[in-house]
Amino acid sequence: MNVLSGRPAPEGVREPRDRSGLTEVAGAVVLGVCAVWSLICAAGRDARPEGVLLAVLAVAAGYACGRIFGTLLPVLAATGLSLGALGLALASKGGMPGAIASPAPGHTGAAAALLVLAAGAACIAAGAARALWVCVLLRLTALAVAAVALALGSVAGFVAALGVLLCSLAALRMRRRLLGLAGLVVATVLVVGASWAVAEDVLPEGLTVSLQGQLTPNRVGLWQDALGMAKENPLLGVGPDRFGALSQVARQTVNADGKPHSAPLQQAAEQGVVGVVLLGAAYCWLMFGLWRSPRATPVALTAGAALTALAALASIGNALSFTPVTAGAALLAGLATARLQPGGLPDTAAWERARGEPL
Repeated sequence: MNVLSGRPAPEGVREPRDRSGLTEVAGAVVLGVCAVWSLICAAGRDARPEGVLLAVLAVAAGYACGRIFGTLLPVLAATGLSLGALGLALASKGGMPGAIASPAPGHTGAAAALLVLAAGAACIAAGAARALWVCVLLRLTALAVAAVALALGSVAGFVAALGVLLCSLAALRMRRRLLGLAGLVVATVLVVGASWAVAEDVLPEGLTVSLQGQLTPNRVGLWQDALGMAKENPLLGVGPDRFGALSQVARQTVNADGKPHSAPLQQAAEQGVVGVVLLGAAYCWLMFGLWRSPRATPVALTAGAALTALAALASIGNALSFTPVTAGAALLAGLATARLQPGGLPDTAAWERARGEPL
């Protein structure tokens, strides 16, 4: 297998059977329940579920577009997503709160997430490209994205983008995509659990002090407020988009955006335990789709690494509060799960199945 392209290129193999029907049904159910539950949590309260509904619509539209363009123009569409996300990250320096303009060491936000999407999309395009020079150029683009993140002062964006690139290269040698995706899910659970433990203040004192120094006391205070709301209203939460009005730390913070800067904790505070389960279900749906994807195993694992890095950023920041990020993540997943063109050249996944290698 070529280290850069991941294509052993045997001839005369059949295309893999498409297995995406169940993924589409699961996605429709998960997104539909997310929308309905936000309306239930908002009923009879001064709540605003419009943000959740917009996010659901962005995910559905992004995923559908990714499936379409991933079939018609897999390399061009992924390259366009990479350049577009990079452009938005550069343009958002002064416009997105909590992004790369912030000097706080542990601060993550929309721009860092966009840089991750840019790196992930470039690696996906490299995995779908046939020409060796195109693969090299696209992986160098992902490396350039990480360099741009570092130059702009986004340490989180640099680490996450570089991690996605390294995972993409490592995925070229992996035969079992299920094992790789399971490892990524475990990593996400650990990050979410760590943020929850910080909010609960159950970690050893030395580790707690170290993490609080990186996260800033203000962020930890927001997390503790969110956890307190979740404990008081475990089923329905306080209602969508009500955290800012009810959080004492948020009210005392200058130029606060009204978010706890943690997607799981925000769901717990505003939509209760069911909201957290639905957020996890949405992530698992995307990973399930990558497992069943007819695309190459390296492409599926690269997309999984990018989504995991995004989930980690969303667990300690406000990345998912911005529509371009949620739509971009769904678009990335759609590109990595798109059907193969009928009659077209099979990709690496087909060759792996033809050789009898497990996925």
